Amino acid sequence: MKLKEIAAKVGASGMLVGLDVDPHNLEYAKERLADAPCAVRLFHANFSELPEVIKEIGASGVDGILADLGVSTNQLFDEKYGLSFSSVMPLDMRLDPRIESSATDAVNTMKEKELADLLFNLAQEHYSRQVARKIVEARKISPITTTDRLADIVRSAIPRRGGAPQKIDPATRTFLALRMHVNQELENLSALLEAGPGFLNPGGTMAVISFQSMEDRLVKQAYRSAEQAGKYSLLTKKPITPAEGELASNPRSRSAKLRAIRKVH
Repeated sequence: MKLKEIAAKVGASGMLVGLDVDPHNLEYAKERLADAPCAVRLFHANFSELPEVIKEIGASGVDGILADLGVSTNQLFDEKYGLSFSSVMPLDMRLDPRIESSATDAVNTMKEKELADLLFNLAQEHYSRQVARKIVEARKISPITTTDRLADIVRSAIPRRGGAPQKIDPATRTFLALRMHVNQELENLSALLEAGPGFLNPGGTMAVISFQSMEDRLVKQAYRSAEQAGKYSLLTKKPITPAEGELASNPRSRSAKLRAIRKVH
């Protein structure tokens, strides 16, 4: 659902509150919502800062929470973010300018075991030890500061399986793990899942769109716990995934999963 469609459903008597860690995305949202039928408040904030934002707007509760955990297309291909290895970019990965440490800092300072554990725990990289060893060896020669160099190092550590083309680039999991680490994505999601349901008004709905298995697992577990507590009903026994038409128009949505709960009293 697009921003304007959400604003239309909120209506003239309601307020749409938006949070994003990227000021550039907030500017885009401001332009898109310039003629919104409802009041609009936008905040440079993370999911974990939801309690502070709700306090700022003076609300005791909300009727709906929608969290989209994905990275936007403009972020993937803008070199200032350093998220992609499809072209040469500075190795950064910070989506929020308030974050101090970049991916360059991580790959050049973390101990080999810490790197291996990070790659395995966040992205299930089966060759995490080999990749971490290659990174440590390479940075002894010179610091790793660009996305293309890191990608080449990772590829050299992962053995090819036969002659068939690989479905995903071998560097994909390493880049995912580093992005999640730099932006503390799982920590911030956990904070949202802990605090968010408590701000729902009776009948209010909380939905989360995740894009990888660890995120989806956290959402699934949090919603089950909320349902067992008796105050919430699970609206999605199984996650909602993109229909064929959406996949055709937006191939990047293929891994999206939406789960939702409703506060019953």
